[in-house]
Amino acid sequence: MDNKLKLPVGIENFEEIRKSGFYYIDKTRLIEQLLQNWGKVNLFTRPRRFGKTLNMSMLKSFFEIGTDSSLFEGLYISNNTELCNEYMGKYPVIFLSLKGVDGLTFSKSKEMLSEIIKEEADRHYYLKNSEKLTQEDRISFQSILTGTDENIENSLKTLSRFLYKHYDRKTIIIIDEYDVPLDKAFQNGYYKEMVALIKGIFGQALKTNDFLQFAILTGCLRISKESIFTGLNNFEVLSILNVQYDECFGFTDAEVRKILKDYGLSAHYADMKEWYDGYRFGNTDIYCPWDVIRYSKSLCMDEEAKPEDFWSNSSGNAIVRRFIDKADASTKNEIERLIAGEYIEKEISQELTYEELDDKIENLWSVLFTTGYLTQQGRTDDDRYRLAIPNKEIRNLFIKKVREWFRDASKNDGKALEEFCNAFIQKNSQKIEQLFGDYLWNTISIRDTAVAKEKKENFYHGILLGLLGYKSNWIIKSNAESGTGYSDILIEAPDNRTGIVIELKYAENGNMDKACLDAIKQIEEKDYVGRLKQDGMRNFISYGIACYKKDCKVMLK
Repeated sequence: MDNKLKLPVGIENFEEIRKSGFYYIDKTRLIEQLLQNWGKVNLFTRPRRFGKTLNMSMLKSFFEIGTDSSLFEGLYISNNTELCNEYMGKYPVIFLSLKGVDGLTFSKSKEMLSEIIKEEADRHYYLKNSEKLTQEDRISFQSILTGTDENIENSLKTLSRFLYKHYDRKTIIIIDEYDVPLDKAFQNGYYKEMVALIKGIFGQALKTNDFLQFAILTGCLRISKESIFTGLNNFEVLSILNVQYDECFGFTDAEVRKILKDYGLSAHYADMKEWYDGYRFGNTDIYCPWDVIRYSKSLCMDEEAKPEDFWSNSSGNAIVRRFIDKADASTKNEIERLIAGEYIEKEISQELTYEELDDKIENLWSVLFTTGYLTQQGRTDDDRYRLAIPNKEIRNLFIKKVREWFRDASKNDGKALEEFCNAFIQKNSQKIEQLFGDYLWNTISIRDTAVAKEKKENFYHGILLGLLGYKSNWIIKSNAESGTGYSDILIEAPDNRTGIVIELKYAENGNMDKACLDAIKQIEEKDYVGRLKQDGMRNFISYGIACYKKDCKVMLK
């Protein structure tokens, strides 16, 4: 496309995108669907980084009194002139994003929440001088405006009452990422206090508020058992399992193809699909929009750019670690199947409290699904869901987190690790084989199905590097250029200036003796010891190590 629009990485403000020349995938059909089907309170649950905040900003821009109608010119919703005439720019709006409420203590988080409400009141500063408010109203508004209102639970309801008085129109309340404060409170040990606070705010603003037109909330989880939403009339929960709104969050395949075509990047479609597609919302296959935009921008700057794991740097991954830490032998086997590209069948609970996460491993499966680490590939006759890892990006994240878990767990057994590392210096291949085999048995391996041989080797390579890293005074080099190739692992140990070469092979057919011999032959033919000689090592030891599933073979040259 000529005069290409800028790609909006990290920009979640609809008005900024439309006014500042950024590319926008039209999601305004959400407005039409919402007005045709809305409940009094509408909760959209979607994983992080799927466009929830941008969509809420778009809704605010559409409904709010004084909006700039030109923002919607050329977009889908502008074709519905009857609806636009009736609803566009006709309501006062309260808009809060709670994604920043992440204090380490309850008092800090409450202070942060109060500041967010204060900032929203400041956006309606005109109420301070409104002739339609009484003197008492203005004093009350001033306390919200300055953050001195001690009754924070009633602040949103009070603010909506003042807006109703000023405009003679009921208020639309939009709360983005409503569950972030609960998540952070759970992680930091003040969960019950935060539940009580959120319950009080929502109870006043959403349950007993005569000045509310309707409310829209977004989050990852539906926390209904906490009674936060109990008693709401006409409460609509719209999750990733619902067919309604299934194309409104995230990018469809057609939308991704259009982005790539517009920027002359169509040749990268296969990589985009392999890495960032695979989610299933309702009946629609969905790409993660954050990843698509990030990778497209990388390609615009460098046509040779490779796909990256953008998810890890943009979304908390504590839930994966929590899950892996609790995994028993059966669960580890299921994780192996997922990493291998298979699916597992599980019941999904959409109504969990954070306190229930640790009650049983099945609850964590449900959370992995609702937060986007797993997706569904249909249902069984007994209403269980076929869960799978959605794409290469998330598969790599699982493998990475498994390695971290394994490394951390192994560090807790310093005596065994010391014995393991010393065995390399002592040329004790049997001890290496025994201890490495024990570690492999107790962790998660890469299964055969749908995974290339080099990927399996990389997995075991990563585990071995983590174990050897216990020796802080060793210099360890991975995939270093040496001789006429690149050796898997080179070690320079201060003990008698000893250099160690390790070449690791995956025994595709289970013949580990042959794989070890192939590894040793490669060490010799490519002269991997040459690099160690250049670095001043005087004694040299070479190992060929073969892995197959959860077993290994170690051969000394």
